Amino acid sequence: MAEDLVLDTAIRDWVLIPLSVVMVLIGVLRYFVSKLMRTTQLPDAKIIKEGQLIIRARNLRAAANFIPPKAFRARKIYYTNEEHGLLHVPKGQAQNPQAQMLSDPNMAMDMMKKNLSMIIPQTLTFAWVNFFFSGFVAAKIPFPLTQRFRSMLQNGIDLSTVDVSYVSSRSWYFLNLFGLRGLFSLILGEENATDDTQRMMQMSGFGFDPSKSLGAEKDGLDIVHHEWVLPKFEQRAEAVLRKRLA
Repeated sequence: MAEDLVLDTAIRDWVLIPLSVVMVLIGVLRYFVSKLMRTTQLPDAKIIKEGQLIIRARNLRAAANFIPPKAFRARKIYYTNEEHGLLHVPKGQAQNPQAQMLSDPNMAMDMMKKNLSMIIPQTLTFAWVNFFFSGFVAAKIPFPLTQRFRSMLQNGIDLSTVDVSYVSSRSWYFLNLFGLRGLFSLILGEENATDDTQRMMQMSGFGFDPSKSLGAEKDGLDIVHHEWVLPKFEQRAEAVLRKRLA
């Protein structure tokens, strides 16, 4: 049976609060360092055009039943024609986002700067936490948890008798690392450069492939079943009114 621990107030004053404050300050510092290292790039007109085209195709699919069949067929051919359709991408003209990024030194340099601004502070902070605060039980969660959370909340504590709701200092570091996104959004705004989860997702892929999105929208328009709702609008309105008045 897990034992209840009485946490010393000195742990709160010298471990929990300093660790949280340092994580917030490092996040704010990373934000301003990332802004200084960021280079202004002109947006690619072709990518903007393809993005607007995808939005228009999605709007057509969403509102297809509100336009006459003849108008929908004309728009569908305009977008999905195999020869001159806006959503048709020939096989030889499909762009490889990885090759495009590697061919652009500025884009590769910006990506390297962003990764360094994320990896270096995390490595130094983790080394600091591991050296000074290793083995501390820093906090307790005010609700019970199952044994599956032990490895996540008690990293660095090898005692099976401690209740799962207690959090080690190392685990508190990881919880702050991935859980301060909402606080940074309030302090720095929605579009800040301190979202580590989004950065790690971006590191798994090199870029956006517009040809795949255009092909997906083309396939989506091809399978749309058009049914004009205007001829049946009066019957539907009458049915709704009868249901309301009944």
